[in-house]
Amino acid sequence: MDAVNHVEGRAYPFGMKNVDTDIIIPAKWLKTISRSGLGKGAFEGLRKDPDNLFDDRYAGAPIIVAGDNFGCGSSREHAAWALIDMGVKAVIAPSFSDIFSGNAFKNGILTVVLPQEAIDRLVEVAKTDPISIDLEHQTVTTPFQDRFTFEIDPFRKACLMGGLDEIGLTMERRDAISTFEVAD
Repeated sequence: MDAVNHVEGRAYPFGMKNVDTDIIIPAKWLKTISRSGLGKGAFEGLRKDPDNLFDDRYAGAPIIVAGDNFGCGSSREHAAWALIDMGVKAVIAPSFSDIFSGNAFKNGILTVVLPQEAIDRLVEVAKTDPISIDLEHQTVTTPFQDRFTFEIDPFRKACLMGGLDEIGLTMERRDAISTFEVAD
């Protein structure tokens, strides 16, 4: 997993509330165990609209600014995989479903919770300008001197900044595990 310390760039000014995992990646894409290629299925239903945000204007943007309850619905790790495959490294929203938030974290996506007023401002900024997220200082900033602070679980912060998923955490204990195995 890649370390996440600073995420900066264009952002999808999405703002939509109650985006469930079926909107993020439709069920027909769940037949694979491969993480690559899912980005083209991300938001497939919304992409059918010619005025959608997921066209070339924002292609490759590392941030999504979303509405309340992002990632609700069924437990679908493919949703996190699809976002990563389309280049997303962070999602900012007023709230996330617990299952999506956990899947995002385990796959190296930073989820930032901010109040609706901050989301409204970031949606407006994202239409024309980049957004910056500094995980170390737990801030989201804009070129217009907007500065929003956010809270994050210290364990999740350390894992994201260190690029540590569950395997990486286990490998950090390799010597202790080897010592135990020899003694056992």
